[in-house]
Amino acid sequence: MATVAELKLGQKGIIREFTESPLPIKLLELGCLPGNLVELVQIAPLSDPIYINVNGSHIAIRKSMAAQIKLDIVEDSLL
Repeated sequence: MATVAELKLGQKGIIREFTESPLPIKLLELGCLPGNLVELVQIAPLSDPIYINVNGSHIAIRKSMAAQIKLDIVEDSLL
């Protein structure tokens, strides 16, 4: 199992679970929930934050927070 912080540009994954520390409510409201598809859209020039697409919402998230979101990598051929 990988984390959102480990995604490569354009790579997708399905959220499976979170580490023990709770995610901010705002991320949950924007769709960072188990079972949702996440795609890495862009990486900031200094590699932090990263920009992800979750349910059509583009979200900027710090790598430290992204490392708390575990997911299963999805191959494009499976979508």
